Amino acid sequence: MSYGQQGGPPSQWDPWKPNSQQPWNNGGDSQTPDWAALAEASETRNKRRRLLFIGGGVIATVAIGTAVAMAVVSANGDDKASGNPGTAPASGAIPSSSATAPSFAPTSAPPPLDPKEFVSSKTKDTAPLGVQTLFPGTQLTMGSTVYKKGATADTKNCASAAAGSLPKVLTASKCTRLLRVTYTKGGVAVTVGVAVFDTEAQATKAKGQADNKSLVQALAGKGVKPFCNSATCRTTTNSYGRYAYFTTTGFTNGKDVTKADTQVFKAGDDLAEFTFSQIRRRGEAQASAAAAG
Repeated sequence: MSYGQQGGPPSQWDPWKPNSQQPWNNGGDSQTPDWAALAEASETRNKRRRLLFIGGGVIATVAIGTAVAMAVVSANGDDKASGNPGTAPASGAIPSSSATAPSFAPTSAPPPLDPKEFVSSKTKDTAPLGVQTLFPGTQLTMGSTVYKKGATADTKNCASAAAGSLPKVLTASKCTRLLRVTYTKGGVAVTVGVAVFDTEAQATKAKGQADNKSLVQALAGKGVKPFCNSATCRTTTNSYGRYAYFTTTGFTNGKDVTKADTQVFKAGDDLAEFTFSQIRRRGEAQASAAAAG
């Protein structure tokens, strides 16, 4: 007994559709499966799987590539990293690029000590003082000129080693000590007198009160004949710190000094400059010692 097909055309088998009927061979009444159709359907499924796998692989590759690019950009964003860039801080917090740099209180080096302060008062000017300290050696070279050192003297009675109007000036300003030394070059002799006071103000006062008649007495001896006892000589006056210094320059043969005698002026200026330098060096040495201590 045969049955007809009802409800429309025969159902087509779709391997991807649930409950679809699998086709059979229509060549006869045999119920043998159509193996060729089954093989073709299996091949179709395999192709679809491969396409899906390939597509998924492309997406994964793009995703991995994007992650690597982001990692590179992130690593290159801070070129000041130190240590192991892959190691996060112990707290787990990574500093923000906008974090404020630490600030420190401004510092400044202490001002240098003023050398003049150490020769401007008795309380600070405590280094040993003497003629040999200010005028060491047996000769003095200034440029190409060599002066031979002669006699020296040191007294606490300042007025006794001064002449003209200077004794009164030194006494009024309370001079405590007067150091003298003589240098010679050819027939020219220079006596330098350094008057010592307790304060800079006293030395400045003595310098201001001295006039063209204020001079230290020329110091002879050690091969230097008496000079400037009655002849006209050239004198200078200056001060630095608590020291006032004077020069008396003339000819050892008793000749009067005139404005044309340039060698006399040069000798007096050289010794005045050297005296100033020595007093200043004295202050520098004490300032350096104080700074080091």
